Amino acid sequence: MAVVLAGSAAVTGAGVLRTTAGVLLAALILVLLVRAARRAGETTLGPAGLVTVARGTLVVGAATLIGRDDLAQAVLVGLTVVALALDAVDGVVARRTGTATAFGARFDMETDALLLLVLSAHVTATSGEVWVLALGLMRYAYVGAARILPWLDGELPVRRSAKVVAAVQGVVLIVTAAGLLPRPVETVALAVALVALLWSFGSSVAWRWRAVDAHPVRLRVAAAGLLTVAAAALVTGLLVLPGDPSHLAPQAFLRLPVEAVAGIALLAVLPGRLRAIAAAVAGTVVALLGLLKALDIGFGVALGRSFDPVADWVLLGNAREFLQGAGGSGTLVAVLAALAVLGLVVATAGAVVRLGRLAARHRRTTLACAAVLGAAWLVVWAAPGGRLVPGVPIAAADGVAQLRDRASQIPSAVHDRYVFSTEAAQDDWAGVPADRLLAGLRGKDVVFAVVESYGRSAIEDPAMAPSVGPVLAEGDRRLADAGFASRSGFLTSPVTGGGSWLAHATLFSGLRIGDQARHQQLVGSDRLTLTRAFRDAGWETTAVMPGTTRDWPEAAFYGHQRVHAFDGLGYRGPPFSWSPMPDQYALSAFDRLEYGRTDRGPLMAEVALTSSHAPWSPVPPLLPWDRVGDGSAYAPYAHDQRAWDTIWTGDPAAIRADYVRSTEYSLETLYDWVSRFGDDRLVVVVLGDHQPAPMVVGQDAGRDVPISVVTRDQAVLDRIAGWGWTPGLRPPPTAPVQPMEDFRDRFLSAFNR
Repeated sequence: MAVVLAGSAAVTGAGVLRTTAGVLLAALILVLLVRAARRAGETTLGPAGLVTVARGTLVVGAATLIGRDDLAQAVLVGLTVVALALDAVDGVVARRTGTATAFGARFDMETDALLLLVLSAHVTATSGEVWVLALGLMRYAYVGAARILPWLDGELPVRRSAKVVAAVQGVVLIVTAAGLLPRPVETVALAVALVALLWSFGSSVAWRWRAVDAHPVRLRVAAAGLLTVAAAALVTGLLVLPGDPSHLAPQAFLRLPVEAVAGIALLAVLPGRLRAIAAAVAGTVVALLGLLKALDIGFGVALGRSFDPVADWVLLGNAREFLQGAGGSGTLVAVLAALAVLGLVVATAGAVVRLGRLAARHRRTTLACAAVLGAAWLVVWAAPGGRLVPGVPIAAADGVAQLRDRASQIPSAVHDRYVFSTEAAQDDWAGVPADRLLAGLRGKDVVFAVVESYGRSAIEDPAMAPSVGPVLAEGDRRLADAGFASRSGFLTSPVTGGGSWLAHATLFSGLRIGDQARHQQLVGSDRLTLTRAFRDAGWETTAVMPGTTRDWPEAAFYGHQRVHAFDGLGYRGPPFSWSPMPDQYALSAFDRLEYGRTDRGPLMAEVALTSSHAPWSPVPPLLPWDRVGDGSAYAPYAHDQRAWDTIWTGDPAAIRADYVRSTEYSLETLYDWVSRFGDDRLVVVVLGDHQPAPMVVGQDAGRDVPISVVTRDQAVLDRIAGWGWTPGLRPPPTAPVQPMEDFRDRFLSAFNR
C-alpha cells in the first residue's frame, strides 16, 4: 500500500492531502477487513485473498487521483484496468487452491464495489454528470436497504448475467475515464450501464422476495440510522460552517474538525452520567458557535463585517424594526427566530448525547478511528496548501478559533471604551466662542442632505455607473442653469450596508463611530457636534427624518431644536417598501415646514433621503411639485413593492437594478429641488451615508461615499479649495478621500475664519 501511494504521489504529484486521504481509506478498509474476518472466524486470507488485497491496494491508489486529468488520469486508468483484470484471477486462485470461502467472496465483492465507486466518482468529477455516481453507490444502497429490509440479506443464486453486468460497469467506466469515446457516446454507454445495473439489482430484490415468506420492515432501525446520520451531519456541519460568506461553498464542508475528533474520543471514555452531561454542554456550545457563525454570515452579507457579540446585540432589535418597516412582521420573525435558536440548541445537544452514547458502546473502534483521524488532521494541518477553498483549511479548528476570538473581543471592547472616552474628551473646538464658529457661513442656509446607501460604487461600478452617471451630469447642467456650482470628493464611512445612524454620528461628531457601543458613549457625552456648533452660532437647527417612527432622544445631543419625524410630516400616501415616503415628499415637507418659512433666521438642516434604503423597490416618478400635496398622489405608483426577504432571496441583477433606480431617484429629486427652490443663501452638503450591502457591490467594494458641496456663492467654494475637491457632482476616481470622522474638523476650520 505504501509503495502504491508513494509511487502515485511521486509520478502524479498527488500531494499530501490526497495521499493522506488514501491512507485514511486504507486504514478504514483494514479495520473493516479485520472485523469481518473475526466474525467469519478466518485467521488468514489465503492466496486468493492476497490477490484481492492487491486489487484493493490499486483501487486505493486510484482513489487518490479522482478528479485529476492528464498524467494522473492515465495513472488512474492504468491502476483500475489492472484491478479489473485481477478480478478474474482471485476466483480462479481460490478454486484451484481449495481456499474458496464465503468471506473471500464477500471481500472480492466489496472490492469490486469500491472500484466502481472510485471510477464513477472520477467520471462525475471530470464530467459534472452527478447521476453517474449511482453506478458506484448502487451496491451500498442495497446493503443499506438490507439493514431495514432484513429479507434482502441472504444468499443469492449465482447468475451469469449479474457477472456480465458487473463487468460491463467496470469496462464502461474505465473507457469513459480514459476519454476514448465522444462525449455523447459515453453518455449513452453510461446510461445503458445504469439501466443494466438497475435491472440486475431489481432481479436480486425480486428473487429475495420470492425466496422468503415474511417481508418485515425494521422501521426502528431505519429511524435510528437516520437520526445518527442527521446528528453527525448537524454537529460536523456547525463545526465546519464558514463564518465568512465569501467562503461558503460545498467544498468548504469537506473538512475535518479537530473538535469532533477530540470530543468523540473523550465521550467514548467518560462514564455514563458524566458523559451525558458533558455531551449536553458540548452540544449547547456547538449550537451557540454555529449561531455566531450564522450571525457572522448575515452581518457579512448585509454589513460587510462580522458580528460583534459585545456591541451588536442591539442591532437585532433594529433588524426587527427594519422588517416591520419593510412590510414584514418583525414580531413574528423575532418569535420564530427565538424558537429556531432554541430548537437548534436542543437538537444539537441531543445529537451530541446520541453520538456520545454510540461512541461509548463502540469504545475500541471509536478510539482507533479518533487516533487515525487525529493523526491525519495533524498531517493535513502541517501540510502547505491544505485547502479546498482559499482561506478555509481542511484541518478545521473553527470552534477553538471562535472561542479564542470571541473571548479576546471582551477585553478589546473594554479597552476601546477607555480609548474612546479619551478621544471624545480631546476636542479643540469645545472652547471656541460661539461668535467665532462658522463665521464664513453667516447668513447662509446650510442643508446636509444624506442619501441612503449612496456609495462610491454607484458612480464607478461598471454595472451601475452608466445609469447613475447621466443623472449626475443632468444635475450639473440643471444646477449650472440655476446659477449653482459644486465641488466633490470622497469620504470613507465607518460602516457599509447599514448602520446609517453610525455614519451620521461620525459625520457630525468628528469621531469614528463604527459600532453601537461607541454610539451609546457618544450620545452620553458633551461632544460638540456640527449641529450644535451651528445652533450655538445663531442658526436655527432642524432635522427631517422620514424613517424615524419612534422617540429620538439623541436629537438633544446633536443639537436639533426641531425634529420632523414621520408622524410630523403629514404624509397620507403609501409607503415604498422600507421608505415611509418618497424623497420628493420629504423635501416638499421640509420646504413647507422649514425652508420656505418667512419668519425664520438662518437655517441648518439635516435631511435624510430614504427612498434608496433597502429593500430597494420601484420608486414613483418625479411629480410636478405642486401635485405632491399630502402624498396621496403617489398611490398609483406603489405597486410591485419588494418584501424585506428579497434582499437575500431575490435575483441579484434585479436587486442591483432596483438599487440603481432608487439612487437615481433620490439624486434627481434632490437636485431638482435645489435648482427650483434654492436661492443665493443656500449651501447644500450632499453625501451618502454608506455603501449598499455587499450583495449589491461585492465584498471588496470599500466604504467610500461621494460628497459634494453645492452653492451659488463662489466664496464658499473658495474656502474649501484646499481640500482638492473637483468641480461637478461626480468626483473622479482620483479625487481625494478623507475619513468621514475628519469632516467635522475640516468643515469648522474652513468656515471658522
